[in-house]
Amino acid sequence: MLKRNYSTIIIGALALVLLFVPEAKAMMQQGLMKLGLFEPKLEKVEPTTQPKSEANYTFEMVYADGKAINMEDLKGKVVFMNFWATWCPPCIAEMPSIQKLYDKVKDDKDIVILTVEVEGKRDKVAKFMERKKLSLPVVYPNSSIPTEFFNGSLPTTVILDKKGNIAHTTMGMADYSGQDIIDFLNELKAMN
Repeated sequence: MLKRNYSTIIIGALALVLLFVPEAKAMMQQGLMKLGLFEPKLEKVEPTTQPKSEANYTFEMVYADGKAINMEDLKGKVVFMNFWATWCPPCIAEMPSIQKLYDKVKDDKDIVILTVEVEGKRDKVAKFMERKKLSLPVVYPNSSIPTEFFNGSLPTTVILDKKGNIAHTTMGMADYSGQDIIDFLNELKAMN
């Protein structure tokens, strides 16, 4: 009887930790990602005979050092934008996979990886990035975010082609460390 009570207490305590501690929940979610769950559903990029028009989204972001970047600056590049917040367990869970992606493409001048922190607490973000040993480029919205990019669901990842058109959106957590995402970005890079 006593053993059953201990196991109930332990299971209850674990459930409470997972419920109320974002880091614990993120660790569990990372484990699920390592099992192959939460893969982004990337569709093959089909070349078209019709030239795509350039998108005309207006969105300005700013780095922690104050340097501004906008959508016009990103034209001609494939852009991977991840919208996140430090308090979001699925965001925390996918960050290591985005770091792996960034490490693979950071020297490619035609691919830009941006993590857009939507809460805007720069000191908290700096501590988070340092504690997690992440070197991802973090930007903060400096204008309203187009609803086509982000509707409030965290995390959200948007991939733009070289003309600024949305080529892919994932709402929710995903593992971006695989070769499939690299292939997808390279397919977009090869398109005119």
